Amino acid sequence: MPSVLQLTLILLASGVAGVLIFRYFGLPPILGYLAIGVLIGPKAFGIASDSETVRYLAEFGVVFLMFSIGLEFNLQKLRAMRSIVFGLGASQVLLTMVLAVLSSFLLSWVYPMSWQAALALGGALSMSSTAIVTKLLSDRGELEAGHGRNVIGVLLFQDLAVVFLLILLPALGKDPKDLFFALGIALIKISIALFLIFFVGRQMMSRWFKLVAQFRSQELFMLNLLLIVLGFSAITEHLGLSLALGAFLAGMLISETPFRHQVEEDIKPFRDVLLGLFFITVGMLLDLHVILDQWVLVLALLAIIVIIKFAMIAALARAFGASAGVAIRTGLCLCQAGEFGFVLLNQIDGLKLIDPALSQALLAAMLISMFGAPFLIQYSDRIALRFASSEWLLQSLALTRVAAKSVRHENHIIICGFGRAGQSLARMLDQEKIPYIALDLDPDRVAEASMAGDQVVYGDSSRENYLVSAGIARAKAVVVTFADTAASLKVLYQVERLRPGMTTLVRTKDDSDLKKLEAAGATEVVPELIEGSLMLASHVLLIMGVPMRKVVRRVTEAREARYGLLRGYFRGSEGDDLEENDSWRLHTLTLLAGSHAIGKTLHEIGPDLEGVAIQAVRRKVGGDDYVKLPLSPDLCLLENDILVLSGSSDSTDVAESKLL
Repeated sequence: MPSVLQLTLILLASGVAGVLIFRYFGLPPILGYLAIGVLIGPKAFGIASDSETVRYLAEFGVVFLMFSIGLEFNLQKLRAMRSIVFGLGASQVLLTMVLAVLSSFLLSWVYPMSWQAALALGGALSMSSTAIVTKLLSDRGELEAGHGRNVIGVLLFQDLAVVFLLILLPALGKDPKDLFFALGIALIKISIALFLIFFVGRQMMSRWFKLVAQFRSQELFMLNLLLIVLGFSAITEHLGLSLALGAFLAGMLISETPFRHQVEEDIKPFRDVLLGLFFITVGMLLDLHVILDQWVLVLALLAIIVIIKFAMIAALARAFGASAGVAIRTGLCLCQAGEFGFVLLNQIDGLKLIDPALSQALLAAMLISMFGAPFLIQYSDRIALRFASSEWLLQSLALTRVAAKSVRHENHIIICGFGRAGQSLARMLDQEKIPYIALDLDPDRVAEASMAGDQVVYGDSSRENYLVSAGIARAKAVVVTFADTAASLKVLYQVERLRPGMTTLVRTKDDSDLKKLEAAGATEVVPELIEGSLMLASHVLLIMGVPMRKVVRRVTEAREARYGLLRGYFRGSEGDDLEENDSWRLHTLTLLAGSHAIGKTLHEIGPDLEGVAIQAVRRKVGGDDYVKLPLSPDLCLLENDILVLSGSSDSTDVAESKLL
């Protein structure tokens, strides 16, 4: 049996390998954790053991996940989506549990099961994967679509239902005669916990965080945050409730303070790492022999989970007013099992409510359903179009609305995304009487903006038919206003396919993906951080008395040089606010005595600078004074000259070694 250190190294190495492989194929990392857990577990290759230490540590992953959900679970969000959350979401969870109990009665002659066990299993099977579904919908840009809102509302209620199921399950394990007594005790305990946390803790939380923040110590803030999360978990555990419940309540409290976003960022590394460990341990529970020996039962359970759950959710979505296409997409997104289903199933196993063999078969079916989720969501559009006869008509109507807006325009601008950047651009175009049509996937935003007179319609700019309807054949330019590289690449692909060489402007956060976007067909890429630095520099120059004409010339020169000097930045030892994957940088180099480059011209050292540009040369003129020399191929380098190099981290390192 490996030591704790060896086991930790095995888990870390396997976790890295799993995430790398699944990221490479564009799949959620959670599937990588599950797959690795299956492979290294004691019931497969036996590389790692399912020790109590690892399982207890992995439980903290669920604690931090529940804390993060608590941070998002505020009353304002709940109020805005109340019809979906407490209508569609509540109906889905309750109906799943009712169907499970009814099925236990109907199948009692085949597989006897108590109604308590059936109710518990219904709760576990009612869960869907928040981690997988939200990530995939976010990548597809469908969170604000009709089915996206339904999915988020249902997932929100499922997250809330977990809290009550974690309280209910221990009571179900009691003797039936003592069930109501146990439930009463549980309600008293939760009431005490809520009183202590919400009425006592709420008064103290904001004041305490303000006090801690006054010291401006990141270390102290982080220690305090861990103390709050684990402290609240300890309170609920002491009262006989779950650790996850305390973490959820702590998250709800902190969500009401001004420190919510800082807390969310600080807790994310702990949550992601420990949650990954939790999914690995879940995978380690799976016995591959069960799939081989009981494959009929596993497939039957898989069919029950996916098919019945899909049919039920699609029918409920239809009953709550969704179109057939939206209902089908909602059902396909939510028909898999979820991470909290594993949490509840572990608790069911601990209470010995069901047979271990059935538990293993159910675990296998749940895992397989999660592996299939990305593919169901990926092909949800095709499935909806295939089985929803009205979907073609609705899409035709949507395309007709787009075409009706664009048909009278010639040499117009197509704006992809109508957020803040898109709306600002539209206002300027209106002032100059330049025609435009905007496509956006947020129905509320489209409705309000249309009523205000803006030329915006509901449509997906990454799809060929919407771009055609928007009049791309007659348009002057396409402007992508959302700073999402993956989504922008989809738009660029369609634009290049429909009209090669089309003038396309793309917004991005920084210049890390500039080459990738240009290679995909972007005429110009506008990095927000660089434009922000230009505006900041221009204001500083004006404050310092530099004439406006000269400031405008400086900014124009920088832009005309395609951000040449500004595309890099000097890295500090503690990082920067740019993205970590941005490898482009500026680097200074002093030519000391004996350096290879001394006595050579810039033309002569050119072969040593593969992929690197010299942005400036500064020469010592006396004391500590330096002057900036004009760059020319004949400039001869001397000892103590300072070179400013621009290039990727690797290429500047290579150039430095050659020059020295």
